[in-house]
Amino acid sequence: MPDGAPRWNRVLLKISGEALAGDAGRPIDGDAVATLADEIVSAHKLGTQIAIVNGGGNILRGAQASIQGIERATADYMGMLATIINALGLQDMLESKGVPTRVLTAIEMRSVAEPYIRRRCMRHLEKGRVVILAGGTGQPFFSTDTTAALRGTEIGAQVLLKGTKVDGIYDRDPNKFEGATRFESLTFDEVIQKDLKVMDKTAFTLCEQNGLPIVVFEMGVPGNLRRMLEGEMLGTTVGGV
Repeated sequence: MPDGAPRWNRVLLKISGEALAGDAGRPIDGDAVATLADEIVSAHKLGTQIAIVNGGGNILRGAQASIQGIERATADYMGMLATIINALGLQDMLESKGVPTRVLTAIEMRSVAEPYIRRRCMRHLEKGRVVILAGGTGQPFFSTDTTAALRGTEIGAQVLLKGTKVDGIYDRDPNKFEGATRFESLTFDEVIQKDLKVMDKTAFTLCEQNGLPIVVFEMGVPGNLRRMLEGEMLGTTVGGV
């Protein structure tokens, strides 16, 4: 890798909706959004093309809403709309920091966002814009993890970066088990054999079948995203990078 060149030219960054909520107890917290935007701005300065898929769980999670009596398909559409709300907030914060950003959504909402078109998305990336891919897949019964795997494959991302609250993949939940062991790297087969919960099965299978490697890392540590793009090995890699 030449000096100063980013590790990857194009990445798909998957972040949770909770990353926009912070610790203030509000669905969207301005300080949390600003902190997240700062991380993306710093990484964007390296020249890497960044596409983002964000969740909507800070506002509404479709699976949970369906448990409360709302029909599952309807609940999932509500969750997709939540991802669009989050995307608009993140877009506004990124642009306030000088980074051109476009929101493309699988659910057409032309007054606030562009419809998702694969070639349009790729053209925005080539022009140096951060692209936020909202609205899930546009269909119920699919998670935003699956959206990230699908969009990452479609746009030719070199890696799917999954930002989480922990610093990688463990054999057990590190928040519940003190002796949990973190893996530095895994193959797709090892994840299946060990029954590790990297992401839902549909998303994982898409990545495996299309050779899209995954890196699970801690998004909440300042500078982690940029350090990875600069070549530092952080988190847990799946499938080799």
